[in-house]
Amino acid sequence: MSAEQRQQAILDAVAREGRVTVVDLAADHGVTVETIRRDLAALDRAGALRKVHGGAVAATSLALPETAVAEREHLAAPAKQRIASAALTALLERGALASGSTLILDAGTSVGALARILPEDLSLTVITSSVLTAARLAGRDGLTVRVLGGEVRGITQAAVGPEALATLACVRVDLAVLGTNGLSAEHGLSTPDPDEAAVKTAMVRAARRVVVLADATKTGQEHLVSFADLADTDLLVTDAPPPTALSRRLTDCATEVLVA
Repeated sequence: MSAEQRQQAILDAVAREGRVTVVDLAADHGVTVETIRRDLAALDRAGALRKVHGGAVAATSLALPETAVAEREHLAAPAKQRIASAALTALLERGALASGSTLILDAGTSVGALARILPEDLSLTVITSSVLTAARLAGRDGLTVRVLGGEVRGITQAAVGPEALATLACVRVDLAVLGTNGLSAEHGLSTPDPDEAAVKTAMVRAARRVVVLADATKTGQEHLVSFADLADTDLLVTDAPPPTALSRRLTDCATEVLVA
């Protein structure tokens, strides 16, 4: 096998697995680890993958910069709507969401899409960190809406800080629905801002059941702060099957995956 053929095989493995290791690649191709490291360095320079300690991940694993909520609402909007619809259907069919339910909604745009389609005939108590979601739901009959206190981050319109954390430490809800900036086997669920990560972690701890809504652009991304492990998630709703390595990790964690 030529170097070009081997490097293409490496790229195919990264696309299939999400992450590959130098040791495994060397064994698979019958070459030294030094040869594989040179291959990975060349592919990294070409922008075809991202070289990391001990191996490589897909180039799309590079964390995308955080953008304003108004911009994110339009990014992959059809996928987010399908994810929200699939999540709502699953929760209603399984009885996880019913009249009398208490739920936390974070400031993710996929979560916002779910908030917009909550059934009119359900009596719910909603706690949210999102100023936008609180405003959308506040006038709805049958809903009790509580917005977390604290500083509002301009870029996400989410409440963060000690006041939000103090409230979440005192509550126990049936369901928490969260979004994420990044989703990977190694780093779990992640987001760029430490204050927002702390609120998300508190939301996970406050809920009996945790649902994560994440479109495929989040898969493989790793941001600064991991706010939850994959094992903390009961249900992941996305719009494309996760790559093999991530899928394997989700199975190990007993996390159900629903592809919209």
